[in-house]
Amino acid sequence: MKKPVQIAVIGGGAAGMMAAITAARQGSRVTLLERQDRMGRKLLATGNGRCNLTNIGSTAEHYHGADPGFSRPALRRFPASKTMEFFQSLGICTTVEEAGRVFPLTGQASAVLDVLRYEITRLGVAVRLLAPVKHISRRGGAFVLRWPEGEEQADRVILAAGSKAAPQLGGNGSGIDLLKQLGHAEVPVFPALVPLKTGARFNRQLKGTKVMAQACLEVDGHPEADEGGEILFTDYGLSGPPIIQLSQAANRARQQNKSVTVTLDQFPSWSAEQLLIQLEERCSLRPEAPLDFVLVGLVHKRFIPVLLQEARLTQPHKPAGQVSPEEARRMVRVLKQWVFEITGSLSWNDSQVMAGGIRTADFSAETMESRIVKGVFAAGEVLDITGDCGGFNLQWAWSSGQAAGWEAATA
Repeated sequence: MKKPVQIAVIGGGAAGMMAAITAARQGSRVTLLERQDRMGRKLLATGNGRCNLTNIGSTAEHYHGADPGFSRPALRRFPASKTMEFFQSLGICTTVEEAGRVFPLTGQASAVLDVLRYEITRLGVAVRLLAPVKHISRRGGAFVLRWPEGEEQADRVILAAGSKAAPQLGGNGSGIDLLKQLGHAEVPVFPALVPLKTGARFNRQLKGTKVMAQACLEVDGHPEADEGGEILFTDYGLSGPPIIQLSQAANRARQQNKSVTVTLDQFPSWSAEQLLIQLEERCSLRPEAPLDFVLVGLVHKRFIPVLLQEARLTQPHKPAGQVSPEEARRMVRVLKQWVFEITGSLSWNDSQVMAGGIRTADFSAETMESRIVKGVFAAGEVLDITGDCGGFNLQWAWSSGQAAGWEAATA
């Protein structure tokens, strides 16, 4: 009888748990090593505690890195539909919401973690907690994994401990260090899906204010991407779903020492001419009323003083009838083309995922196995693949984890 393959999975997050389950289902003896005192802590925080499991639109076009196409084989073999089937088989009913986001029907991330942990136990996966692997070496034909309090031997190793995002939940990028020990190269990492900092002088004045707007990211003066939705003004800059979505491209450009700006259009459904007509009509209908009052109902009240400052109107209480055509055009310019210089982003503590990672050119996209060290596989954020916001990063964790677990067990 053939001896079962012994597989060690480093990292008890989404990718690691999927890899362990997949390998164990193929008859391998699996040990999952997790540096914290429990598995899946970051999973509990995804989707604001609701766990955005996947996105039905998960294709390679939603992923980024030096070679986004690296994600394509894993996504094809284990797409969003199979993710939903997998969790359905474990007892999780799902629902598809706006923009293709998939959530547990109960809205509980804890339920997702519960069924994963139950399946890991059912399959007999050995889980070693508080096992921060520091070194990997070869002894005979086996890998030896060491940490301060112990060691583990395995025929094959799956590295799934790669993200530096959310260190308060356990992210530290240890998988990157381990793969670098084995000869792999790192693409510089940076926080992604994170609020952005701006140099605006009125940040504190607008803190907590929200507005629906279209946000356009420009790099060195050229449009890079745009997103629409609710923008949140903060004391450090900008946040909200559109900004979070644009942050990966913004931080990548800043790493390359390029200038980065975000331009807000608070009236994307109106042309500049239509907005100008609206302003002129409001001023002509109530010429005696103070200008700042005339703008109430058209512009968020907390924006009005800032709008007038940015449009260089120094008398906010002057009669609306005295607003010149040039002053009206300056207001329109601010409302339609409000430019913010991006000076940075918040830290790893506030980032949802990590961009960059271990170079994918040194791995097989079909098997997730290292081209440098046979028997070593990688999955999840440790590799230089990062998805858009909206369930894409968890789908990459499931897809890459499934591929690595299957291939490690059957190769």
